[in-house]
Amino acid sequence: MVAALGDSITEGSPAYDARLGGDEESQWEHWAARADARLDFRNCGVYGERTDQIMQRLDTAARGADVLVVQGGINDIAQGVAAETAAETLREMVRRGKELGLGVVLADVLPWNNGWPVTEPEIRRLNALIATIAREEDVPLLPFHDTLEDSGRPGRMRDDWTCDGDHPSVAGYRRLGELAFRLP
Repeated sequence: MVAALGDSITEGSPAYDARLGGDEESQWEHWAARADARLDFRNCGVYGERTDQIMQRLDTAARGADVLVVQGGINDIAQGVAAETAAETLREMVRRGKELGLGVVLADVLPWNNGWPVTEPEIRRLNALIATIAREEDVPLLPFHDTLEDSGRPGRMRDDWTCDGDHPSVAGYRRLGELAFRLP
């Protein structure tokens, strides 16, 4: 069992709501499971949560899991939380997952079209810190940012990979699930 813990990017927003259902193709977990039928995901994403809020749900999300995917940070940036603070909370989640005996995977933060260009330096700073955490904690890093970044418009997702400038489209979620996801 893979517990995917995070914010709306994990939940599958805006076309999927973990409480109400919706279009499962709007979740990267759906596409990762289709690419590898051995994978069984439990979606523990909640729209709008900062890393400190996500951390509060970690132990519950991890119950019965073998692997924990840790994703978050964009809502911290959107709400003015320093990249260093968000990164430290992500590090705590990685360490807690390891303490629980889980394989842990860490995802970086997507480009944010609606926040560009103001938030781009902070996103890049947070992603550099996330890469350092992955290296220092010896966990795989899921390259969500680079998988959806438009090479012709750095700092933004390609138009067909986002549905609203904040979240991936079905095509974007498919790229994340098929190209960016890998187990430890």
